[in-house]
Amino acid sequence: MSPETHAIEQFFQAINRNDMQAITKDFHPQIVRTEPEDFPSAATYHGIGDVRHNVTRGRSSWAEGTCEPEQFFQNGNKVVVFLHAWVRLHNATEWTGGRFADGFEFSDGKIVQYLTFLSRARALDWAGIQNID
Repeated sequence: MSPETHAIEQFFQAINRNDMQAITKDFHPQIVRTEPEDFPSAATYHGIGDVRHNVTRGRSSWAEGTCEPEQFFQNGNKVVVFLHAWVRLHNATEWTGGRFADGFEFSDGKIVQYLTFLSRARALDWAGIQNID
């Protein structure tokens, strides 16, 4: 496991245990977070405080559940992680979720860019990764 994939694993473990202080451990001060247009909180977020607020707002909608990394793909300073989210939202009885991908770009050991992709193929394209079979 590379230092980058280890940092991402730690990030998702912190989200799953709802530790919003720990999620920022490996963030660069000028981190940029982008959510896709189809997301309820679609926008670009800048800086640790703004990104922490975005992740906290999303995580606080869960009554219970997890967002689990399934696979990691790395190309230089870019890492794509395939994810499976399975959550029950507050005031809901049904569980919901799906599979998607996040992309992370690192600089000097810190996450400088964090993107979510509804299409796993687009995430791989973003990172310049081909032939994952």
